[in-house]
Amino acid sequence: MTDTDRAPSRQGKAARTRTRMPAAERRASILAAATEVFSETGYERGKVSDIARRVGVTEPVVFQNFGSKSALYQAALDHVTTAVTTLLTEAADTGRPVPDVLAAFLDPAHMDRFHRRGAHGFLFADAAALAHDPALGEAARNIHRNFAEALAGLLRRGQSEGDIRDDISADTAAWWLISLLAGRPLRTAVMPDRAAQEARLTDMALRSLLPPDAEHAPEPRPAASRPGLTTDD
Repeated sequence: MTDTDRAPSRQGKAARTRTRMPAAERRASILAAATEVFSETGYERGKVSDIARRVGVTEPVVFQNFGSKSALYQAALDHVTTAVTTLLTEAADTGRPVPDVLAAFLDPAHMDRFHRRGAHGFLFADAAALAHDPALGEAARNIHRNFAEALAGLLRRGQSEGDIRDDISADTAAWWLISLLAGRPLRTAVMPDRAAQEARLTDMALRSLLPPDAEHAPEPRPAASRPGLTTDD
């Protein structure tokens, strides 16, 4: 074999070395792929091999970065909670009234997209089903506790701005909203005229949060007109 014959091999090796993903980027890409897989299949059916395949690494590389499937799932739950709460907070930071932010988030059409397979809400629902799992129960409960704290903070912000009634407990109202969301699977399965009923439930929930002198709950708007609030991913 001549030097010319060996050259491509050395060049190929150099190319692979140059394109090797940095550790932080690899970890982030694994987490993103895990969030996608668990949002599509849930924890029980989610496979580490599928996650590795999406990133283009081997299963041992996934375990080297996160230790176990359950640890990776917990990281995905934290990632989703942070993403959703950040979007809600940033929407309020643009100057939109808190009731308007909540109306956009709770809009029934948006909630349908938010809870479909592959979306963040599906992972929230999957976590709720694992609340009593010995290995994952605490992490599954925390995702809802953290979301409740974020909603309560948003409600307190609305109270300080005069947009949310100040004679209610923000913490209690936050859990009430989460309970409203958690009941969607039951309503989807058995409630007649679901689309109209969901709209009425949303309207009732929003009206109950408004100060007594507020005439109308904010009107839910189509996704295209909700700047700064895209939680459908």
